[in-house]
Formats: sequence, C-alpha cells, structure tokens
Amino acid sequence: MSFTPVASVPVDRRTARVHEEGWQSWSPSGAYALDATPYRPTNSNWATVCYRPGVTVPDGVFQGEGLLALAPKGEDGPVVVCAAADPRSSVPSIRLDVRDGRAEISADGKVDFYSYLGPGGIQGALADWADSLGLTEPRPAPTVWCSWYEYFTAVTEDDIHENLRAMDTLDLPIDVVQIDDGYQSRLGDWLTLSGRFRSRAGIADAIRARGRRAGIWTAPFLVDPASDLAAEHPDWLVRTSSGAPLHAGRNWGHDLNVLDTTHPHAAAYLAEVFRTLRAEGYDYFKVDFLYAGALDGVRHADVDALTAYRDGIRLIREAIGDEAYLLGCGAPLLASIGLFDAMRVSPDTAPHRRPEADDYSQPGQDAAEFTGVGRQWQHGRLWINDPDCLMARPTVETRERWAAHVEATGGLMASSDRLLSLDEWGVSTTRRLLGGGA
Repeated sequence: MSFTPVASVPVDRRTARVHEEGWQSWSPSGAYALDATPYRPTNSNWATVCYRPGVTVPDGVFQGEGLLALAPKGEDGPVVVCAAADPRSSVPSIRLDVRDGRAEISADGKVDFYSYLGPGGIQGALADWADSLGLTEPRPAPTVWCSWYEYFTAVTEDDIHENLRAMDTLDLPIDVVQIDDGYQSRLGDWLTLSGRFRSRAGIADAIRARGRRAGIWTAPFLVDPASDLAAEHPDWLVRTSSGAPLHAGRNWGHDLNVLDTTHPHAAAYLAEVFRTLRAEGYDYFKVDFLYAGALDGVRHADVDALTAYRDGIRLIREAIGDEAYLLGCGAPLLASIGLFDAMRVSPDTAPHRRPEADDYSQPGQDAAEFTGVGRQWQHGRLWINDPDCLMARPTVETRERWAAHVEATGGLMASSDRLLSLDEWGVSTTRRLLGGGA
C-alpha cells in the first residue's frame, strides 16, 4: 500500500485520544490513548475472518479502515475526522503516527479531512459524519429470540418448538423467533435440511400460528468445500489468480470458500434460496460472515470486490422484498452503508468475559462491549445497532453487567437462552429489555 500524507496535527500526548474504525462487524473499534496498544489479530486465520484481510498495521501506528478520528487535546476539545470520500465504493486505510508531538495522518486512497467543533467528543464527531451522509432513518427493530447462544450448531427442530411454547408460558414480548446455524446440511446447501430438522416451512407456520414472525440465519457468501454446491458447481466459486478456490479462512472446523455472486447461475441460485425462504413464511433474515463477499479474488465478472459485495446484498434484498427485515453480521461496515435495516456492530458475545488469546475480535463480553461502545454513534444513523444477544441464564458470567450493556445501546434486543432455564431474574430482565420492541 502507498500512503499519502493528509494532515499533521499537534497533539497533547497526555490527553489526546484516537478512534480506529475496524473493517467489519467483528473488528475491534474504539478510542485509545496515544500510549495504548491497539487490538490486533493474534493469528493468521482471525486476520482473514475478523479483520481486513491482507492488511498488516506497523507497530506503534493507529489505523482506521475508512474512518479515523482524533481528539488532539482530549475529549473536551475539537475533533478532527478523516473519512473515506465515498465509503460505498472505496474504503481506504487511514494511518496515524505520532512523531515529535504531532499526529501525522496519511491514507492510501481518497479521503475527506475536517475539524468538528460541536459537543460529544469523538462520538459526537463520528455521529456528525454519519448525519452528513443523509441516509433515511432506519425503521425500528423487532424483538427477537435466537437459538444460537444456547444450542449453537446442535439446535434441533424440537428445541425451537420448546422455546416457542415457553414464550407464551412466560409471557415474553418476542416478535421474531429466529432459527440460527444448524438447520442446514452444509454451508452453501441452504435448502437441504440437517438430520435434526423435519420441515423449515412447518416451523415457520408454527411460529406464525402463535402470532410471531419467523426468522432465519444464513451465511450467503460462504461455501463448504464438502457441500453439494461445491461438488456440482465448482465454477460458482471465487478463485485465486492461480485458479484455486479462494480460501476465506476456517471456522466450525471447516475450510471456507466463497460464492461468486457475479456468476449468473450462482446469483440465480442465491436469489432462489431467499425467495424460497420468503415464500415459506420467513420475513426476518440474519445474513452472516458477509466479509467473504468482499474478499479480493477472481470473479466471473470483472468488478472490484466491494462492488461484487454490494451487488450481492442487493440481490438478497430484491429476493426477500422491502418489507422483510435484514440484519447484517460479519460485514464490511462502511461498504454496507445504505443496505441494511440493522447491523451487528461488535464481535460475538459469550457466556464468559475474556476473548480467546485476548484477541478482541473473538467471542467474549469484554470484546463485545469495547467495540459496541465505540460504535454507538452508528445507531439510528447508519442502521439499528445490534449489540448481540442478551444471555440472562444463571450460568452466564457477569450476566447483570452484560444485560446493562445491551440495554444501554438502545439497539436491537434479542434473547438467546433456553427460556425454561431462566430463573426469576432472567425472566424479568428478558421481559423488561424486550418490552420496547416493534
């Protein structure tokens, strides 16, 4: 990367703060003192799956992906903002290096640079930048129950039915019952059920019969190399320059490949998946691991990765219709502006506080709180923020603190417990936090 100087700003090393905006939902984002060490990937796989792939930041340098803010005298003074000139099409890396009492700011693409003199410090300055984009105010989020943080990929159809009944028994104000990962046979084979599920349409009917909405999870740009899709349509995969399937990292114990949505047949398949789910009664869609759609590689069409990504999301939106609710996760954030109703703005939470290897892209309440707080300015401006799910069961570490964080965001409220495992505090907290849903 070639970086061009943007500005040189005098700083007070004792009080100055700098905000790094991470690449995607799970990338650490927040404000640091100048003597702090920013959070960086601790292994190469997480560098691909959770940070900006192929980008290494030199030691002692701050770097924002498309957005960086500096309070040179501290949060009570003016703030300078350096932002992508057109974040929907290009997201340059922006660096800040402190030398001889000055912050030297540079970027590897076209950026805007200006001073913010209003209230609110760094969060106020970032909110002002978001307001300048002139986006339509996002519609309110429904309240949600999600299967993930209790059952993970072992979820069964019977688990969904049990919790659906428990919502009535416990009188919980849940609008959407969202089936997460585990209903499908493999990544990419979205319409083929795993052995733990009997009927996707049948579950949707049962949910709607109880007066609730049906939601479902997909990772639309990921393909398991062992899937039927990969075996039958290898030409639908994004490739490297040598012709091998592009490697999108590893998760669930599987290597990951990428669906090439610029290939007309792959695009038609993905559209059919979402039209089918919509026809079965699902109208809330969580689309996850979206970073994969923005990876550089050789595609059927000669377009850049961000264009391919945005076109892929538009394809999904067209298939589900404007009335369906679309939640993004693991998504390149600035490249997603204008495409989603709600967006995960932090790494996954977890029943524990500390993320693995202290990598702040990994599941853990500490990591989710740090980045969730750092991105609070996005809420109600770019989309409805998703701080990740409430877990209120007794076995969750510091559940009171996590619930307080989720509540303070004012964002999407989702429960992810086996509801019959909740004690009195868990039921009352879940009922209270979800009480304001649309």
